[in-house]
Amino acid sequence: MGEKINVKEIVTRRKKMLKKEVESLKNKGLVPKLAVILASDDEASKIYVGKKRKMCEELGVLQQEYILDESVTTDDVVNIVEKLNNDSTVNGILVQLPLFKHLDMDKILDSISYKKDVDGFHPLTLGKLFIGEHETFIPCTPKGIMTILDDINTEYEGKHAVIVGRSRIVGKPISQILLKRGATVTICHSKTQDISLYTKQADILVVAVGKPHIVTKDMVKKGAIVVDVGINRIDGKIIGDVDTENVLEVCSKITPVPGGVGITTVLSLLENVVQACKYQNKN
Repeated sequence: MGEKINVKEIVTRRKKMLKKEVESLKNKGLVPKLAVILASDDEASKIYVGKKRKMCEELGVLQQEYILDESVTTDDVVNIVEKLNNDSTVNGILVQLPLFKHLDMDKILDSISYKKDVDGFHPLTLGKLFIGEHETFIPCTPKGIMTILDDINTEYEGKHAVIVGRSRIVGKPISQILLKRGATVTICHSKTQDISLYTKQADILVVAVGKPHIVTKDMVKKGAIVVDVGINRIDGKIIGDVDTENVLEVCSKITPVPGGVGITTVLSLLENVVQACKYQNKN
């Protein structure tokens, strides 16, 4: 029988460490600052922005918010981003996704300076990650996944990591990070035939497709570590992409949903903001 990883405990410890880093920067006259742009009426996005605001307050990180209505244009958002790019008091810029449907997401994200791209979505940021450059930002969800895996002393070298999902937000970046750690990586996606053929080989299984319980007990190798990135709302409940309770019978460890990767994602954002403050001030 496997066990659910206590992600809340990991986050609590990491927050204490990060708060000390923020206090150290403040002693040098530096206050990390995050600018958040919300151009959406998506309720989940509003909740996420609220969680980020709360963690900023907890850690002593400054935050300014731009809450935009549906009349906003792509150029309006780009103009705000460009002003923030040129504001030396702002260390990180986050454009909360999804955006209003009429907005050009790529144009907006690409307008963010890679030096302030704390969400890790800019092409230059991802390019630096893919070639292995150290001074770059790791996208928040993959960074959160690695925080969990590192904390439980996961072995990577020679292990087979299988990623279900090929998104720019999770699947592609986490595959590169695990490759650099020495794992053999397989990516499965919607066009993969018989996904279970690959998931059953995984020592480390990361599932990020947004389909409830797509991974079942019979698809998991005995003793595998399973990371469930999915968040699905079904009949008022939040469940993951993995059938957790049944998969626990075969895996060694699994992240819970809720209370798993989602909370490390918010923490990772703040870690990136502090990192940006250090980069920009050579600390």
